[in-house]
Amino acid sequence: MSLSQRPASWVMIFLPFALGYYLSYLLRTVNAVISPELTQDLSLSAADLGLLTSAYFLTFGMAQIPLGIALDRYGPKRVLGSLLLLAAVGSAAFAMGDSLGQLTLARGLIGLGVSACLMAGLKGFAMWYPAERQSSMTGYIMAAGALGALTASTPMEAMLPFLGWRGVFWLIAGLATALSVFVFFALPGDVQQTSRESLGTTLKSVAKIFIAPDFLRFAGSATFFTGGFMAMQSLWAVPWLMNVNGLPLNQAASYLMILNLGMLTGQLSVGLFGTRLSQRGVTPLNVMQIGYGLMLIVQGLILTGWGPILVFWFLLGVLSAANAQTYIATAANFPKSAFGRVSTAINLMAFAGAFIVQWGLGIALDLLQQNGASVPGSLRMAFAGLIVLQILSFVPLMMKTGKKIKPE
Repeated sequence: MSLSQRPASWVMIFLPFALGYYLSYLLRTVNAVISPELTQDLSLSAADLGLLTSAYFLTFGMAQIPLGIALDRYGPKRVLGSLLLLAAVGSAAFAMGDSLGQLTLARGLIGLGVSACLMAGLKGFAMWYPAERQSSMTGYIMAAGALGALTASTPMEAMLPFLGWRGVFWLIAGLATALSVFVFFALPGDVQQTSRESLGTTLKSVAKIFIAPDFLRFAGSATFFTGGFMAMQSLWAVPWLMNVNGLPLNQAASYLMILNLGMLTGQLSVGLFGTRLSQRGVTPLNVMQIGYGLMLIVQGLILTGWGPILVFWFLLGVLSAANAQTYIATAANFPKSAFGRVSTAINLMAFAGAFIVQWGLGIALDLLQQNGASVPGSLRMAFAGLIVLQILSFVPLMMKTGKKIKPE
């Protein structure tokens, strides 16, 4: 019986990775709910808040290329377990921070600490599960992330009066420490399955990925669809709901929970039906084309404010499941041996996009308001700008390409 077929394999393999990605997404989106308290306590501007929150995405994105190399050379157990300790330190530092600079540095350390949670899981699944289970395992770990996002909405808002945002981060620091210990204890040994390729050869292969047309085709959508969704979900959704739709914080947090429920629904659907769709000839690229096309329509409806807003936020969450297909669709054009480096390269584009959009929206809001625009009006103009960028990045996905690179 293989390791993945043993009854306890979900505890030994899936659960550590799922809990890691749960924590990663919780930390990614928690600032959306605590942003009013942060703004009040520290007198932050919109640009300050955008920079503070996006520091997570900056360090997370910067870590992706070295992370891909480290996962291949040292395995997911040692990489994930060690980095989670950094997440614990960053969370404790955030809980103690008293200035924008301190909190930004702590937020950046958190981003670095959880940067391996998804990629380590994908690497581990490739090592310890058969190929036919990859699609389902990916969908299920994405669902764990959606649960983390759900926790960061209404449940987090309910905890704030009792713990405050500092108490919340002390709690998260303790959870990250416990999870690191669990990773080292539960995951199987991975030393025998690590790469022996020289560092120089590895770095050259990474450089070739970034200039490959088959990578560049997906880079824009990863930046503005995946990154844009993360920027809205992790920060700007709540200010939008409060200022554009006029909702109080508790109701805005409920809407955020509906968005995240939609995301959970979409990811579970991928886990349950992904294999069947593939057998019927539906490719990951097809899922992206349909999902992103519908996402543009839903976002346009949210922008105009016409129709049942709650339904549109739920649908936006469902359609965001198309984002995960970017990793598979891009890697399909490269040798299988390069999967880790290709997926982390795409992840870099996604998190660079989240950083750019999150901070960029904050800067745009400040500039628009300084020139006489209202808060709701400036939010609408900034969101419309994001949609334009998404449309431009959608075009390459609809174009046919030449021959794929054959697997080695």
